[in-house]
Amino acid sequence: MAARNTARKRAFQILFEGDQRGADVLTVLADWVRLSREDTRQPPVSEYTMQLVEGYSEHAKRIDELIAQYSVGWTLDRMPVVDRNLLRLGAYELIWVDETPDAVVLDEMVQLAKEFSTDESPSFVNGLLGRLKDLKPSLRRDEA
Repeated sequence: MAARNTARKRAFQILFEGDQRGADVLTVLADWVRLSREDTRQPPVSEYTMQLVEGYSEHAKRIDELIAQYSVGWTLDRMPVVDRNLLRLGAYELIWVDETPDAVVLDEMVQLAKEFSTDESPSFVNGLLGRLKDLKPSLRRDEA
């Protein structure tokens, strides 16, 4: 499970970098893969990291709509960049990756919020992802 944890952290970092640079996450992912192949000091980008970033990219518009719709008191552009990208990654994995248990997704995103964001962020991330988890069956129907 440590490999999945690392994969999520790297996927989050790629989403974060894309957001900060105003770059497409697939371009950032390609940069990370290229750099890891050219520089042995850089860790390789795992298959699961690639799946998470590519999956998020495929559903990015819908994910941002959901976050905006269900976050109370926060617009997407006012959220801390870390929180916004943890929510994006968590929403993708929660709604579209069936093999990952919901509780694991919530726990991993909360742990990343504790590591990288503010003291209030873990409860914010947990609350919003918990709401999406509860709505998951209807959210999938809405997209079909």
